[in-house]
Amino acid sequence: QVQLVESGGGLVQPGGSLRLSCAASGSIFSIYAMGWYRQAPGKQRELVAAITNDGRTNYIDSVKGRFTISRDNAKNTVDLQMNSLKPEDTAVYYCKMAMTDYWGQGTQVTVSS
Repeated sequence: QVQLVESGGGLVQPGGSLRLSCAASGSIFSIYAMGWYRQAPGKQRELVAAITNDGRTNYIDSVKGRFTISRDNAKNTVDLQMNSLKPEDTAVYYCKMAMTDYWGQGTQVTVSS
C-alpha cells in the first residue's frame, strides 16, 4: 500500500511562484514514474508534468518553461516548481504514481489578483 500526500498549494498573484511537494510512503517509489495532474472546475483532469524513475521529464505545452518537475528517490518525494503562474493554472493539483491507482488527495492552487 502506498500513500501520496501533497502539500504546498495556496493563493498566489499572477506572475508568482509556488512549489508543490508530494511525499510517498512505502518502498516502491523509486521504481515508478510519477506525474502531476491538475483539474480545473468543469474540466477534465490533465497530466501536467511527468518524471521517469531515472529523472527524464515531460510537460504539456502550456507549462513548458514555467514548471519544473523533480524527484528525490532517497526521500520519496516528487516536487513541482511553478513559476510565472497564470490564472489559467488555477486547479486542484494531484500527484500520481504511474501504472498504479495511487493518487494523492490533491492541493488547491489559485492564481488571482
